[in-house]
Amino acid sequence: MAMEDMIPACADIDKAGYWSVECWGGATFDACIRFLNEDPWERLRIFRKLMPNSRLQMLLRAQNLLGYRHYEDGVVDRFVDKAAENGMDVFRVFDALNDIRNLNRSINAVKKAGKHAQGTICYTISPLHTVAGYVEMAKELVDLGCDSLCLKDMAALLKPQPAYDIVKAIKQACGEHVRIHVHCHATTGVTMVSLMKAIEAGADCVDTAISSLSLGPGHNPTESLVEMLDGTGYTTALDKRCILNVKNHFAAIRPRYAEFLSNITGVETDIFESQIPGGMISNMESQLKQQGAANRIKEVLLEVPRVRQVAGYPPLVTPSSQIIGTQAVFNVMMGDYKVLTGEFADLMLGYYGATLGPRDPQVLELASNQAHKEAINCRPADMLKPEWDTLRSDASALPGCDGSDEDVLTFAMFPQVAPRFFATRKDGPKNLGKDPSTVAITSAGAPTPASVRDDGKGPVVAPINYNITFNGKSTKVTVSPA
Repeated sequence: MAMEDMIPACADIDKAGYWSVECWGGATFDACIRFLNEDPWERLRIFRKLMPNSRLQMLLRAQNLLGYRHYEDGVVDRFVDKAAENGMDVFRVFDALNDIRNLNRSINAVKKAGKHAQGTICYTISPLHTVAGYVEMAKELVDLGCDSLCLKDMAALLKPQPAYDIVKAIKQACGEHVRIHVHCHATTGVTMVSLMKAIEAGADCVDTAISSLSLGPGHNPTESLVEMLDGTGYTTALDKRCILNVKNHFAAIRPRYAEFLSNITGVETDIFESQIPGGMISNMESQLKQQGAANRIKEVLLEVPRVRQVAGYPPLVTPSSQIIGTQAVFNVMMGDYKVLTGEFADLMLGYYGATLGPRDPQVLELASNQAHKEAINCRPADMLKPEWDTLRSDASALPGCDGSDEDVLTFAMFPQVAPRFFATRKDGPKNLGKDPSTVAITSAGAPTPASVRDDGKGPVVAPINYNITFNGKSTKVTVSPA
């Protein structure tokens, strides 16, 4: 979504009474430079200016920052410093494998910057993941100095009873003063109840999305959460007038982005088996469409849990969800582990960190042979050499790069995309939304050959069929000559 389509809602969002507004992170940063020709740092500065009363929040992939690899510690420190300097308040820090070693540096960097460090537990289900295990991780995050904790359910897997049990157990083990946030997607249809149970267990904050942009692979509706608490003794204290304004604004904007919406509009309880997060499902659909194999999505969804078991049961969240999902696509299209992606090989070999379960030894050997390197057990970032000077040199040589730390960090996060963005930035932002009143007309088929009238007065063109799309809805129209 283009920045210009969000600006009109910012005043009401700022006055609505939210604890925080999540507005930045890997996917939004990527979309800015890949599709919208927007500078993501400028976007952050605009949000800071337009929402002066709100805590701005981002999702930080710990040692991966916003990218898909580990960065050395100096880059982590610089990124956090610059994000804080440009207006970020709350850093929700997570590691895709729940490896506490990968969280340490970024959490320390947030604390040094004087900002709010939210340590995150990625929720998943497997034969090895238990309430006790999540509580143990919560204790470690508190010991790291986190200001709050987040139970992050990125795939709508958190059922009501586990939500209650985990939040209750963390409060009992870490103390009632420890602030706990719960993040659930809506894909499976059960998580609104999970939010209620988490609140009853002592959760301090839950994540929602405004109703006009909610459900499907997204979040549960803000307004529904507000109304659900009526009479329970709990309240959000949100300003209903403000959130109604926000709802109406995005209800008007959403149809312009119809082509980018997920095909999942209802409930998908199959996710309890595949565990694919909402955002990854749409990516996977796109991958298969590009290969002319959109009809094989069900096979891929069945393959994902098998690949996940082979890899030691990692939670499926960026980047592990993309790594496991892409390998599942390869397995379905080419045969089991006939081809390994470089990222999957690295995941198997420990270069993303430790998994809770053991990795399949046969696939581990394949990964080692393909990557020409051995498995490791240390913190992956300990093997990285300082890279800031090289990143600055490479970025500064690109046409359009202004040499700022922000531009160098943009290049570091997305080295394939940033050069094109730097070169075109002067052209200004793009808006990919389409005017919903635009009528697209395409012929449904060539007109039939001319025929002769019964009265013998010459040829006439037979009726022509057209497919007409209006406000996102298609209909067939037959046009007959006068």
